[in-house]
Amino acid sequence: MSFKTITTIVCDDTADMHALGAAVALARRTGAHLDVICLGLDRTQPGFYYTGTNAMILQDNLQFALTESERLEGVIQQHLRAEDISWAVRPMTAQMAGLTPQLSSILRFCDLVVLPRPYGTGRGHEHEEILEAALFSCRVPVLVMPDNATLPDHIGRVVVAWNESNEALAAVRSSLPILTDADSVNIAVIDPPQHGPDRSDPGGALCQMLSRHGVQAEVSVLAKTMPRVSDVLSRHLRDQDAELLVMGAYGHSRFRQSIMGGATRNMLELAELPVLMMH
Repeated sequence: MSFKTITTIVCDDTADMHALGAAVALARRTGAHLDVICLGLDRTQPGFYYTGTNAMILQDNLQFALTESERLEGVIQQHLRAEDISWAVRPMTAQMAGLTPQLSSILRFCDLVVLPRPYGTGRGHEHEEILEAALFSCRVPVLVMPDNATLPDHIGRVVVAWNESNEALAAVRSSLPILTDADSVNIAVIDPPQHGPDRSDPGGALCQMLSRHGVQAEVSVLAKTMPRVSDVLSRHLRDQDAELLVMGAYGHSRFRQSIMGGATRNMLELAELPVLMMH
């Protein structure tokens, strides 16, 4: 299996362009089709307005969102005209309250979603909601690009964060097109349980599975010598000079919406390299 349909979402034609660049590079490398959604957001919250003003404000905000999505469409089309890949640009407007179901109906048909990191300067709540929609509602793999990060022409060194969970295994399976092409794959196991089923050979079953796909992986068993797992993993990524992290995305339900758990959020905040995630 390889990536044949890659999607990215642009809300800001300045802050989100590095994710677009990564999506273009990956589409070219894999021969995939690239879909770009140009998102204009209507941030109306009708319950906070006085009676009688809602209709006018709703119309104004909807028109602003439509104008912004069309402006983004023009900018992205101009940017992509010089690229030698198959691509399509789609303008889209949404209210914040309906953003997740709208995106879910589109993103579930793609093989990979490339998004900017949802935390940091210039990031709004919509960036986190877009990421959560892709991960938890659509169950598609997401490549998260930190600010100013670039995707190398060849992803040679990959670290897999492994904890025996279904989420981590789903991330590994979704990243096989990258893992099979990598020069080295390191499976990081942090503080494995002493009485777990894999206690005598942590990561051994995963290594065996990957070897049958032609991936020769090695295992690093790491002690939790720092307060957070994300800190230990970040240090290991630097030690390995990794170019990509593969990990499961974890969340829990709040008001019937899946939101990212602390470990996932911490890793995204710390990561200085691309992170491929799957729930």
